[in-house]
Amino acid sequence: MSLNLSERIAKLGFSQKELFVGHKACAGCGGTVAVRLALQTLGPRVFVGVPAGCMSAVAFLYPQMAFGVNAMISTFAGTASLLTGIRAAADAQGLRDVHVVGFSGDGGTADIGIQALSGAVERGDKIIYICYDNEAYMNTGIQSSGATPFGASTTTSPAGSVYHGNQKNKKDMFEIIAAHGIAYAATASIGYSQDYIRKVKKAAETDGTSYIHVLAPCPTGWGCATELTAELARLAVDTGLWPLQEYTAGTYAISKDLSTFKPIEEYLRGQKRYRHLLPEEIEKIVADRDHHWERIRNRLRSTAN
Repeated sequence: MSLNLSERIAKLGFSQKELFVGHKACAGCGGTVAVRLALQTLGPRVFVGVPAGCMSAVAFLYPQMAFGVNAMISTFAGTASLLTGIRAAADAQGLRDVHVVGFSGDGGTADIGIQALSGAVERGDKIIYICYDNEAYMNTGIQSSGATPFGASTTTSPAGSVYHGNQKNKKDMFEIIAAHGIAYAATASIGYSQDYIRKVKKAAETDGTSYIHVLAPCPTGWGCATELTAELARLAVDTGLWPLQEYTAGTYAISKDLSTFKPIEEYLRGQKRYRHLLPEEIEKIVADRDHHWERIRNRLRSTAN
């Protein structure tokens, strides 16, 4: 017998009270799913910081505030530094049982906010930084970011006669942050929500800085049906394009190891941003994926030895 919604929420250990509700996001927004799941996992004793971007645009529309917890907007580049200040203030007031979490898009993380994030990781501030990655600057017009994948068409990397979509590979923020020697880092996908929830819990229990990079599809920017958000988030993992990884105190792990991958076309064909791709461009994406997994597995083997 299938569980009703209340029973499913209870099984996850979530409260019936929503902590992020009434937002004005586009239909099927993956970023709002990432925020909602994280807040339900962390509970109400939390301080939230978000930069200029999708979440600030859809959640801070006075008088309809979507956050049911303490939340404020930072500068675009300053999410991590804002979290540092909140953590220091909470510690100074003896608030030991609170979490300090930031939610920033890929542009505000991989590009504009990477300096402040790097500093926070170096200091080891006890904060949780969650990047909801929709692979472009969606809030300002679907411009290419450092996290936009090869071949994806955006308004600044259009599929035209000169350039055939984005010509650079996606910046690997997981590798960059792990290279700092961070206390905990992980990749996640809203298509595998239980894995994401587990990683948020682990971040909450970590003494030091935690970073989670979660794939959060954007139907508006990706040109996909709104009901495909979760399916595409799963397919990104199942086709091998989005490895689920963890880094804990110098040790790497794979959350979902794959012996075989689903055909990459199953993921690409549901998105308008990839409809222009030529066979040789798809072959490059497959080759890059295989090379990435080879590096991951070689690293795990060398660590095991």
